[in-house]
Amino acid sequence: MKLTNQTRRRAVQAAKGEIPFDLLLTHANIIDMVTGEIRPADIGITEGLIASVHPTGSRTDSHEIHDLSGQFISPGFIDTHVHLESSHLPPARYAEIVLTQGTTAVFWDPHELANVLGLEGVRYAIDASRNLPLDVMVAAPSSVPSTPGLEMSGADFAGQEMSTMLSWPEVRGVAEVMDMFGVLHGSERMEEILDAGLNSGKIIEGHARGLKGADLQAYLAAGVTSDHELTSAEDALEKLRAGLTLEIRGSHPYLLPEIVAALQTLPHLSSQITVCTDDVPPDMLIEKGGVIALLNLLIEHGLQATDVLRFATLNGAIRLQRNDLGLIAAGRRANLVVLNSLETLNAQKVYVDGKKVAENGQLTRPIAPENTILPPRDTMHLAPISAQDCQLQLTDLRNGTARLRHISGARFTQWGEVDVPVKDGIVQLPDEFSLIRVQHRHGRHDAKPQVALLKGWGELRGAIATSYSHDSHNLVILGRDANDMAMAANLLIESGGGMALVQDGKVLAHVAMPIAGMLSELPAPELAAQFRQLRELSSQIADWEPPYRVFKAIEGTCLACNAGPHLTDLGLTCGTTRQIVNAVLERHEHTHHIKNNDRSAN
Repeated sequence: MKLTNQTRRRAVQAAKGEIPFDLLLTHANIIDMVTGEIRPADIGITEGLIASVHPTGSRTDSHEIHDLSGQFISPGFIDTHVHLESSHLPPARYAEIVLTQGTTAVFWDPHELANVLGLEGVRYAIDASRNLPLDVMVAAPSSVPSTPGLEMSGADFAGQEMSTMLSWPEVRGVAEVMDMFGVLHGSERMEEILDAGLNSGKIIEGHARGLKGADLQAYLAAGVTSDHELTSAEDALEKLRAGLTLEIRGSHPYLLPEIVAALQTLPHLSSQITVCTDDVPPDMLIEKGGVIALLNLLIEHGLQATDVLRFATLNGAIRLQRNDLGLIAAGRRANLVVLNSLETLNAQKVYVDGKKVAENGQLTRPIAPENTILPPRDTMHLAPISAQDCQLQLTDLRNGTARLRHISGARFTQWGEVDVPVKDGIVQLPDEFSLIRVQHRHGRHDAKPQVALLKGWGELRGAIATSYSHDSHNLVILGRDANDMAMAANLLIESGGGMALVQDGKVLAHVAMPIAGMLSELPAPELAAQFRQLRELSSQIADWEPPYRVFKAIEGTCLACNAGPHLTDLGLTCGTTRQIVNAVLERHEHTHHIKNNDRSAN
């Protein structure tokens, strides 16, 4: 909704009693995000704007009156950092879910779409979000790719692309700056991107995973002002003390108890504490919720509901420079959530621009997306592959043994070394090892497949394949059986992308995502059911061990920007040294005695 001078003028007249309100919400218990009070009041709304917050019963002149019967009312929730692509839903379908949960505004980093489609992906994100009841603010992706030189995605963004995106009015800032190495070492590309952000006057989001001390200070000095990559309570406090806006995220719930305990030791809870979801898959988004699930966890771990709600409303509005959101006050947009309890938050009613859009978990009217927006398809630029393409082959060694570097671990990877037998040029997999295979899918180089040994995932009983793989979104397959791996890969190549499970030559599950290889056209409940089935059946292939070796880790296993070894479409990389590494340490031709001396780091 665009607030015009006429809208403001009518709100002034309604506040003075010269004209009736369009809508009057009576007998509400307002949660005051400024004072922390909960107080009774009525709310008068005109043309989607709050015109007056006044004593209960003092006004009755309104075209429509909704009696809230003493329920609590909060501003709509604001998600300060989210990748809608992780829901695998287009914006309109995503809005259908989160609006019913009380989220009325999001700051979307379409980083995943941009890594596949470049500027076209960002334009699609903007255009597909127009005229939705969900207020979608877009960030300009800064990490395309996230680790230049170690991976290749579908585009390259530098200063010119950043300036172009920041000139678009729908873009409200620079998305998370993941190339920490480039910032700290003064790469020309990152200096151009940061300069464009600083010159625009818009916010710059951070990705300060693992940064502390002098490096953290240097990262802030470059102009970055927020972070959601919190790894511990100590990390959260250091970043808050440094001056970063914290975006406490729901996608890492195992960290929340210690972060809450740390916040409770502070003299006061800063306005620079916000909340975000970052990445939530479709089944969890529907079953557990997005922002509201995170807020309930924070309350469960000991924070006051009024403080938690302030994180999600006023603090988020301050962070995103949105003075029209975040408060129940005259002059703010009437984006409101009605709650029946502050012990467990549950959105009873949701208003956007003064119109009731959801009640009791259901939309009051369908959301009609822009019909003229054609979703981007046909992004799997790959020919079908064979089982032979899914073997780890060595050149210059026909039969013998080789000492190879391998990736050890799931989320936090380390280098390991192992002696392996080689037969007819093919590495014979040792016990407890599997393979990871990555192939460029964007048509920007010859797409030679990269294959590496993987330990710490157990012996995979089949294959798991995905075209949704942070951050370059190349085709990734994990498995031990070459036939299963090839079948899973070909299924995704044929369907335009998605995720698949194959075991013993049979497809266990397949979720097609033909939009950019990451979004589905299915109705949200149907997609969620398919995704839930795929997640559950994946345990037949892998033995999951939370919190790190989990199904979600499949999507992030190629994150080359993180420390340690990772496989990308360009080879075996080291995120610590920023180098592509040769996996072969030694070759021994015609060795008959094989010593399996695994020196994995624990």
